[in-house]
Amino acid sequence: MPNLRVRPKGTHGLVTEVTPESAGWSYVGFALHRLDVGETVAAETGEREVCLALVSGRANLTIDGEDFGAIGGRMSPFDGPPWAAYAPAGSRYAVTALTPLELAVCSAPGGGDHPARLIPPGAHPQVVRGKGSNTRYVTNIMPEDDGAADALLVVEVITPGGNTSSYPPHKHDQDNLPHESYLEETYYHRLNPPQGYAFQRIYTDDRSLDETAVVEDGDVVMAPKGYHPVATLHGYDNYYLNVMAGPKRVWKFHNEPAHAWLFTGVGAPKATTSAS
Repeated sequence: MPNLRVRPKGTHGLVTEVTPESAGWSYVGFALHRLDVGETVAAETGEREVCLALVSGRANLTIDGEDFGAIGGRMSPFDGPPWAAYAPAGSRYAVTALTPLELAVCSAPGGGDHPARLIPPGAHPQVVRGKGSNTRYVTNIMPEDDGAADALLVVEVITPGGNTSSYPPHKHDQDNLPHESYLEETYYHRLNPPQGYAFQRIYTDDRSLDETAVVEDGDVVMAPKGYHPVATLHGYDNYYLNVMAGPKRVWKFHNEPAHAWLFTGVGAPKATTSAS
């Protein structure tokens, strides 16, 4: 299995790329481009559908010759809701930077008849998930209930410093609906301030996979299977962009039994005292 943490290569151009071949899986692709003003990323989607997510910056967008005009605006992923667009399989897109631009290209197998479209801020409201030190702020970009893609699921999460997210631990590595869906997943991490770091653990019930990544600004973590919680440190907020895809466009997860009581409050373990 490849290293589950992918470090950026440089600070300009195509700095990170995860393909099904490099990841050793079947569905999710992720690429991160950093562009200067006037530079363009253009490509054909082929047999894959694509979500173009503007992590930061402003750009002109065309898909199959249709001019969607200038989109984007936030200069940091911590500063306001996202802009994104959907490019179906068999199309061609071009994104030209109007400001310094950080562009995520999220992909999965496509082939349906979904049209190209913008996904502007407010298309899906930000929601608060969790409570206390498990609070995080979630903005869906392409959720399962939008019915507008074949496989892609894309979401942004901001976790305040000192909090956990993707927690209590859950997994989605079994094609066993209605109980659980199989979804590969990437996490693209940013830290604010950027010199910070966070932790992400990826592990299975039998611990045949059990890795903990020290996550720095710009890293990608792959979750091919197992549980994958994230923990931030005091003073450093964590942003991540999740890309998920599998044989069915359904997010149905399974909670790790040992920690399920954190959801329900039932069966909480009793505190123990040490012998004197």
